[in-house]
Amino acid sequence: MTTSMSLTSSSNPSLAERLEEVRSGISAAVREAGRAGEEITTIVVTKFQPASLVRELFSLGVTEVGENRNQEAQAKAAELADLDLGWNFVGQLQSKKAKQARTYVHSVHSLDRESVIQALGSTDGTTIECFVQLNLTEDPGRGGVQEAELERMTELVLSTPGLELLGVMAVAPVGEEPRAAFVRVREASARMLSLAPDARFISTGMSGDYREAILEGATHLRIGSAITGNRPNAG
Repeated sequence: MTTSMSLTSSSNPSLAERLEEVRSGISAAVREAGRAGEEITTIVVTKFQPASLVRELFSLGVTEVGENRNQEAQAKAAELADLDLGWNFVGQLQSKKAKQARTYVHSVHSLDRESVIQALGSTDGTTIECFVQLNLTEDPGRGGVQEAELERMTELVLSTPGLELLGVMAVAPVGEEPRAAFVRVREASARMLSLAPDARFISTGMSGDYREAILEGATHLRIGSAITGNRPNAG
């Protein structure tokens, strides 16, 4: 069963109401899992949303936001530089844009190619947090590495200066029961930990399946439309 929203205060709930509904759902899932709320970082995915909405989210206590297009993210980060926001890149990053991304992101959740890892690395003394993304499907066109490649990619990140490996990230495949998919991610996380004992974090869980993700050990949730509402036309 996927997470269901029960917004009843109005037929068109406000941003604050949607945020509170999700926060309540996360708290309920944390209690169900027997975990501590401090273990969970909620990243509000704001792609295609205006900078004004991100500013409103900040006023409501949101400090972590996620973007998946470099040009859009870079512009928002510059416009909102007066806010103490953590910028998370959650989409597929092009190697040619990696150096630009380093100027504003603190975390990249989607490392899945050797070229991107090498391009994102740096010897300037700064560090970017990152996750290796798993592809839980058999479609090579999807983002992420195949599970058999996890150890090799882990070792590559560990050997690249300027990167701090936090853990593993994945998206539950369409058509697969989310919790079963997240079991696979938890098992992959255990494999990563054998090589990188500090890489204990798991980035899974979106608007429709964050409950299942929390029950299977997620530490970072990437939640968009359940909080921000429908996306404007991407153009």
